Amino acid sequence: MNLKILLPDRIFADKRSVSRIVAESSDGAFGLLPQRLDCVMALVPGILVFETADDGEVCVAVDQGVLVKVGAEVRVSVRNAIGGTDLGALREAVVSEFQELDEHEKNVRDVMAKLEGGFIRRLVAFHHE
Repeated sequence: MNLKILLPDRIFADKRSVSRIVAESSDGAFGLLPQRLDCVMALVPGILVFETADDGEVCVAVDQGVLVKVGAEVRVSVRNAIGGTDLGALREAVVSEFQELDEHEKNVRDVMAKLEGGFIRRLVAFHHE
């Protein structure tokens, strides 16, 4: 398989002859082998593992995103990715960086929803006057 890990601003990794890929979705971990049928999966923050003959097993911490497999091409599009060799450090990065960002974004969305609700109530009251 050919694997590309895409970030919003660049290509994080472009690997050829990948023999297997393991990623995490909301339903749990799943594996891809070259003969697997085409699929699309929503990824959650976690560790993506792939294996090549040259590099062996490679672990990458990824933020939420999407994995698409079409034929031998696998595209992983995520908001952020961190490479490294220490699996413990990568897992810690997922928890500290990616999940913390998700909490911050939820808080921002809550504030925006309250602002929008207040604006709409005032607009409706103004319209009825």
